Amino acid sequence: MKKPVYLDYAATTPVDPVVADEMCKYLTLDGVFGNPASRTHAYGWQAEAAVEGARRQVANLIHADPREIVWTSGATESDNLAIKGAVAGRDNPHIVTSLIEHKAVLDTCKWLERQGVSVTWLAPERDGRILPGQVESALRDNTVLVSLMMVNNELGCQTDIAAIGAMLRERGVLFHVDAAQAAGKTEVDATLAKVDLLSLSAHKVYGPKGIGALYVRRSPDVRIESQIHGGGHERGMRSGTLPTHQIVGMGKAFELAIEHLEQECEMLESMRSRFLAGVNNLDGVTLNGSDQYRVPGIVNLSFAGVDAESLMLGLRNLAVSSGSACASATIEPSFVLRGIGLEDEQAHRALRFSFGRFSTGEEIDYAATQIVDVVTRLRSVR
Repeated sequence: MKKPVYLDYAATTPVDPVVADEMCKYLTLDGVFGNPASRTHAYGWQAEAAVEGARRQVANLIHADPREIVWTSGATESDNLAIKGAVAGRDNPHIVTSLIEHKAVLDTCKWLERQGVSVTWLAPERDGRILPGQVESALRDNTVLVSLMMVNNELGCQTDIAAIGAMLRERGVLFHVDAAQAAGKTEVDATLAKVDLLSLSAHKVYGPKGIGALYVRRSPDVRIESQIHGGGHERGMRSGTLPTHQIVGMGKAFELAIEHLEQECEMLESMRSRFLAGVNNLDGVTLNGSDQYRVPGIVNLSFAGVDAESLMLGLRNLAVSSGSACASATIEPSFVLRGIGLEDEQAHRALRFSFGRFSTGEEIDYAATQIVDVVTRLRSVR
């Protein structure tokens, strides 16, 4: 292998060449480069049409109305807009979330706590899931919002969003779901799951970085307060000039995700099985997360007797991670692994391997062989 084998698709995906080609049509004078908000000439009309076409493509993936899609700069902004926007102006609001959410949710809720908002932090099951009964028990008379991720970005485990959504809809509590890791990896139906707010990111689905969306339910109408002001774009929920080329890229990426979902899930399941079989000869390997309720592309493993940093140094030709990219600035053990009950020593021995559309069987076999060799060598010199 001349270049490192990329097994960090959960951190970001490469832009699909089809998506990149489509984006190039919306950048230069020869293409559609106008401001979508310029409604007095053809350049603006063409850009607006492209934006609305992409809005339909994104809505189609989650079975939503295009009018329910609000463009943002990514899932982090979508999470912030959903959570802060839902509680703004409320009297004594209460939020329910979990200890293993993405930092964009955790840090937003912690910030709101400092502003006087009450937050209940749910501890997940050992396999990383939040159960409907836990959510129901945490509800109060003043609960405004529940915010939970559909697929955990470090473990790949999947929470039963539909069951929680049905229960919350009966009680009139808003439900926000971070679906950044779910889109393109499993079926996402915001309407069927009775979700009110849902965050999406393009760069997790073979689209460009810097663009995302927030689904905001229209029937019955969900109202959130804008967090960015200056022009009243996106039905007054998110101001700012829309980046047509990025939006078109996200739309095309989501269109491809619809076309390839079934085939890609089958391929990733095969890659996962192949990878786990390849490291099966090693003793002391523990799967972190659920082996049943999960997406196929993320595998989190702990290796007894070997710390993750030493293992990554030995795996110089593999691109893997010891946790979420959003928390890579800290040397602390993964808060997600600690959240599911792992001791610090166990958490320090864990690596996340994530596969994707462009992974090959040869790469999977190579990665498994390298892991077995390096773990064996590190254990021998203890």
